[in-house]
Amino acid sequence: MPTLCQPSCQPRLYRRWLFLLAALLLGVSPNAFAVTGELNLTTSAVGFFAVAIFVLAYALVMAEEKIHMRKSKPVLVAAGIIWSLIGWVYVQNGMSDASEYAFRVTLLEFTELMLFLLVAMTYINAMEERRVFDALRSWMLRKGFNYRTLFWLTGGLAFVLSPIADNLTTALLMCAVVTKVAEGDQRFINVACINIVVAANAGGAFSPFGDITTLMVWQAGMVEFQEFFILFFPALVNFLIPASIMSLFIKDEKPASVYEDVWMKRGARRIVGLFLLTIITAVLCHVVLHLPPVLGMMTGLGYLQFFGYYLRRSLPRSLERKRERYSRRGDNKKLEQLGSVVPFDVFNRVARAEWDTLLFFYGVVMCVGGLGFMGYLGLLSEALYTGWNATAANITLGIVSAVIDNIPVMFAVLTMEPDMSHGQWLLITLTAGVGGSLLSIGSAAGVAVMGQARGSYTFMGHLRWSPVILLGYIASILVHMLLNAESFALFS
Repeated sequence: MPTLCQPSCQPRLYRRWLFLLAALLLGVSPNAFAVTGELNLTTSAVGFFAVAIFVLAYALVMAEEKIHMRKSKPVLVAAGIIWSLIGWVYVQNGMSDASEYAFRVTLLEFTELMLFLLVAMTYINAMEERRVFDALRSWMLRKGFNYRTLFWLTGGLAFVLSPIADNLTTALLMCAVVTKVAEGDQRFINVACINIVVAANAGGAFSPFGDITTLMVWQAGMVEFQEFFILFFPALVNFLIPASIMSLFIKDEKPASVYEDVWMKRGARRIVGLFLLTIITAVLCHVVLHLPPVLGMMTGLGYLQFFGYYLRRSLPRSLERKRERYSRRGDNKKLEQLGSVVPFDVFNRVARAEWDTLLFFYGVVMCVGGLGFMGYLGLLSEALYTGWNATAANITLGIVSAVIDNIPVMFAVLTMEPDMSHGQWLLITLTAGVGGSLLSIGSAAGVAVMGQARGSYTFMGHLRWSPVILLGYIASILVHMLLNAESFALFS
């Protein structure tokens, strides 16, 4: 899912190496790909040039850490070039209406998802500003848990919270707890961070709100909202097997006690409630009214705006009451803190969304929407789902997501829209969601935690535990096939 943290902890998405398959594995939504180009450009010079432009752009994205150029820039330019090439070819053939319609449909699909994510980011940022996450971290620190308990608690919370708050935000929160409590103990921090990344990705796999991949599957209509929860037990197994093995290597000691007194700001709990109400509204819009979930999310943004208005208007009265209370107590520290209180501003929360990631997402969707319109994704679909059976293709793509990232892999499958059973759609949802845990660079959560726990949680440190994580990956697939066998009506 896109980063929902402050700029200081935003991840730098990169990959160690690139191969040509990445150029064809990225895609858009099924509706966008349904607008198939009337001209097959896969063997033309224009088509080859478009693929080369995209490969170059994606190579620049992966080199972001070294060249220090934001990942949105190359894909935005590439998207413009690719669609300009398409437009030029179709104008020359007197078919400009077809290319214009394809572009508009692709853009509409992206816009729905972008607005959905923007509202979710705004709520998460609002809860962060109201210190909801700081309060949770403070509670855990005050309890003085030992290393083993901390390992299970942070992993368990990551698994439970990620279906609601998304895997990336949850992983960063739990990582902050671990690095603060076990400061200096790099060995424990590395193992605990691996556990957090695996748990957050697993938890996000059985919820439409847990990851961008599951959100895409839900909005595409391939899996209904309630059907995602069928993947709960496979996802739980994916988390528990590696966690159980790794916990055996954790020392049964207590870290130095750390105390941090954190108070949530006014309205924090009500904003959490409004976020849950927003999610319910989005679900009802989709399930009951058969309207896009983004309608419910944008309505939820209105909830937050009204509440922000109330917080601003009632702030002077609230400050006066607190000032009188603290004066009677003689609490000079609290009185001093009141002087730094600023009114809540919804639009400041919107501004703090990860716009680079959203623009990168636009560039990728539009680039590969163009490549799909040219006919390249049709070739890939035939190679994967005709040359292989669906089970082998879906399991393989889950492993590929550890190298390429699960978002483009899921885009590709949705774009190709292969003819496979409902159980297979659930399988690719699971494998794309948890396959990224095999490597630290395989998911946005892993990359973000690497940045936050720099020097303690590393690529090689994660790689040493990859065989254990692979056991969980295989076990989760088997559990899904066993428990949900009836959904494989066309099992292959």
